[in-house]
Amino acid sequence: MKTRIGLIDDHQLFLKSLSLMIESFREYEVVVEALNGKDLQEKLQTGTSIPEIMLIDVNMPVMDGVATARWLTEQHPGIKLVALSMNDEDKTIISMIRAGCCAYLLKDTHPTELEKALEEINSKGFYNGDASNVNYRRLIISQDKDQQFKVTGRELQFLELVCSDRTYKQIALEMGIAERTVDGYREAMFEKFKVASRVGLCLEAIRKNLVRL
Repeated sequence: MKTRIGLIDDHQLFLKSLSLMIESFREYEVVVEALNGKDLQEKLQTGTSIPEIMLIDVNMPVMDGVATARWLTEQHPGIKLVALSMNDEDKTIISMIRAGCCAYLLKDTHPTELEKALEEINSKGFYNGDASNVNYRRLIISQDKDQQFKVTGRELQFLELVCSDRTYKQIALEMGIAERTVDGYREAMFEKFKVASRVGLCLEAIRKNLVRL
């Protein structure tokens, strides 16, 4: 049995191209295509097969990606949600993660990475591209440190704030520390969690149950 995939994107050319690409993968089939969240709701009400994985564009008219992800999380909690974006702005993607997405992918993702992401989402329920793309310097540093994974109280506070929509400047004010100190926390957390971005850090913190959204 092939894994059922759903696609939501308001750009029809991209939607059709993505659908054809996924259909070329041996283990997957596209069972529903929608132009926005409202269009998806209407199609699911007609008895369309429920997807196991749903790829959701962030910016759409009528009903955008965040609203769509929230609705799917409430109405169809068994569907694994994946954010699709034209850019990698932290605030935008973190909003999608908070709405229930277990992964984020850029629209220029290579087909090989897309297939790998779908495989991991299907088997593990989670995909973080940072885990495989983090640079070797951080990997070497992290391996030289204590192997036991520990998070201090202040680090946990930092993680909770990072997973919000606050800027790093606002995080510094709330924690009562200098912006330079926040930069130090960020680099330390990137090394500890083996990630290369704020979004990757959020995904790992959620996966390890250190932060609840």
